Amino acid sequence: MTDRIEKAAVLGAGLMGTGIAAHLAGAGIKTLLLDIVPKDAGPDPKSRNRLANESLAKALKSKPATFFDPSAARLIQTGNFDDDLARIADCDLVIEVVVENMDIKRQLFGRVKEHLGKNAILASNTSGMKIEGMTEGLPKDLKERFIVLHFFNPVRYMRLLEIIPGAHTSEAVVARARQLGETLGKGVVFGKDTVNFIANRIGIYSIMKSIDLMQQMGLSIEEVDKIAGPPMGRPKSAAFKTADLVGIDTFLHVAKNCYDNLPEDEERDVFQTPAFIEKLVAAGATGRKAGAGFYKKVGSDVQVLDYEKGEYRPQTKVRFDSLGTVRNIEDVGERVKALLGADDKAAEFAWKATAHMLCYTARRLGEISDDIVQVDNAMRWGFNWDLGPFEMWDAIGVGDSVARMKKEGFEVPSNVIDMLESGRSSFYEGPLSTQTFYDVGAKQAAPVPQDPRHLRLAALKENSKRIVKSNLGASLVDLGDGALCLEVHTKMNTIDADVIQMMSDAVVEAENNFEALVVGNDGDHFGAGANLMLIFMAAQQNEWGQVETAISALQNALQGLKYAKVPVVAAPFQYTFGGCAEIVMACDAAEAHAETYIGLVEVGAGLVPGGGGCLRMVDRWTSPVADVKDVDLLPMVGAASLNIATAKVATGAEEGKRLRFLYPTDGVSLNRDLLLHHAKQRALGLARAGYRPPRPPVFRAAGTDAAWTIGMQVWSMVEGGYASAHDALIAKKVAHILCGGDVLPGTELTEQHYLDLEREAFLSLCGEEKTQARIQSLLMSNKPLRN
Repeated sequence: MTDRIEKAAVLGAGLMGTGIAAHLAGAGIKTLLLDIVPKDAGPDPKSRNRLANESLAKALKSKPATFFDPSAARLIQTGNFDDDLARIADCDLVIEVVVENMDIKRQLFGRVKEHLGKNAILASNTSGMKIEGMTEGLPKDLKERFIVLHFFNPVRYMRLLEIIPGAHTSEAVVARARQLGETLGKGVVFGKDTVNFIANRIGIYSIMKSIDLMQQMGLSIEEVDKIAGPPMGRPKSAAFKTADLVGIDTFLHVAKNCYDNLPEDEERDVFQTPAFIEKLVAAGATGRKAGAGFYKKVGSDVQVLDYEKGEYRPQTKVRFDSLGTVRNIEDVGERVKALLGADDKAAEFAWKATAHMLCYTARRLGEISDDIVQVDNAMRWGFNWDLGPFEMWDAIGVGDSVARMKKEGFEVPSNVIDMLESGRSSFYEGPLSTQTFYDVGAKQAAPVPQDPRHLRLAALKENSKRIVKSNLGASLVDLGDGALCLEVHTKMNTIDADVIQMMSDAVVEAENNFEALVVGNDGDHFGAGANLMLIFMAAQQNEWGQVETAISALQNALQGLKYAKVPVVAAPFQYTFGGCAEIVMACDAAEAHAETYIGLVEVGAGLVPGGGGCLRMVDRWTSPVADVKDVDLLPMVGAASLNIATAKVATGAEEGKRLRFLYPTDGVSLNRDLLLHHAKQRALGLARAGYRPPRPPVFRAAGTDAAWTIGMQVWSMVEGGYASAHDALIAKKVAHILCGGDVLPGTELTEQHYLDLEREAFLSLCGEEKTQARIQSLLMSNKPLRN
């Protein structure tokens, strides 16, 4: 039996099935997508395969994008259950994604067993049906190859993959499933064959309990969502917006599954659907997909349901002193602790919701999972909680919170009491590199599983010898094996003077003592660009020398990265904007996470790229034709100008390549945990393959005629109402830079010439009143201003 999954089949071409197929194809796995034959189908294959074909076509047009790269759809073949089921014989994995009906699933598995290869895995994506019931009647050898692979929707963006082995599932199949999860970039959690597994069991309980408390305390829907979002360490979608996003009907299906199948659950009644929600679903108001749910868009306004009156109304402004107090606390644990300790209605709701959730989750240990690490990971990856339940309990203080619970009449689970009585005061203890967790079954500490390929800078820096150099904005960290890492750790990883200085120091240190340099970090984003506050303050005070010095320093630091004597590899992920995109583009190569949203977005602040972004665009768009005589550079320079002038941001690493923010040869990692490891290996590979720094290029300018042509196109956009006069001013400056300034076509220019043009344009725009207004809007409200 080979370990690698090379070909798979997905049975069921609905939203979920097509999402799984797209994700498999994005990982390079050939995939067969099958669905039923429509009742009105004709005899031709096109008609009989219509459901699968239409689902695939819809996925290719979806926003947000279902595919990492639309070209991956070539790896997907479509068909139907009646004509094509035999084609699964050469698949390594078959995943069932049909309706959540036990009889339908059993019937399909009965047909599948006649064609399934002898070493193939048979899996179900069920969100909560028990394996024992689904595999009834299957032969023993097939039960050994049966497993649940529960993906979360949307598959591309939700990290969690719950792997649920059955009573007969072999260890070899579990190992192959784990490897598949890693290949797909998923966070793998192992659960037990129980109703709704881990994440949905706890997540749906938490939301249903919030609804129950809302009604008890007389709170409104928008008040609950304001409390149960970031103040409690949850996503902005909180409770009701999450249900709208998932689909209220889907949400209720999971809740009903708990209510119907958990007669012994001590809080079974929490899962019972409130009457006002049943009325919503009966009326077809099932959430965002139906245009109405707990919230409804009315014109340009988003109204909210008044659940007592059963009608929509304008939202009211939510104001609680406790929410105002904790708003600016960045550390999520400290924020939640401060909220729960406050004294108003919002704090009371947050405390009760948290206390009930923590006790309920602790009582589930041994039932849904054997250890707290699996539960915490499931809630962070599946519901986007900032902290898992036991991580949150540690943050608010286990001993103090348990004392409060007892005082208020909560029944604290015995396993938590046992831990405290053993002398251990928290669920997790010790440094990150050797952290332990409390094993409730063994009633003792156990090591948190560590993957040596998961390079966590915070863990590495616990050994002070790993910190080569550091200041407030950035650090140099020894990754081992001859690789140095430049880590930025400002707020949102923006670029300031400290970061610029450390970039220069990184090159010197790497050239003297290391084989290669990696640029990456542990944050939520690679970086949001330059620190606009510093630019705004200098511009307001007419300190133009200060601005020019900062821009020159950034340009010099990035040129230093480009021409370092050792290879430099960037590891971008998530937001990679403006100056941070310029860092990536200055490196020899990048190892980008698949979800890298990269772009030169300076126009939103009324500026142009000032750290070499325009230069890199010229290089990447014109270098392929540098040796072609008499070639017209206008189409290439025009495309580069459009990217910058419209603040184009790639929707992922693959699009980043097409937009030339990344090289076609740059790597793409699906697994975020392994990104720094992959970047390190790429950098060391370059070093050990005889790396030589690049030679400075000489560019042939597109010239003033090309800039004039682009300017005419910009003018037509202003006339048509698609751009403002200030947009046009910025766009024309971008074209002026990219075309080489006031020079004839074909004039040979150096990199420094383009950098000088960038710096001049950046400075001139800083003096514009409308640019300063744009910067101020971003700083005050984080919203772009169109002026």
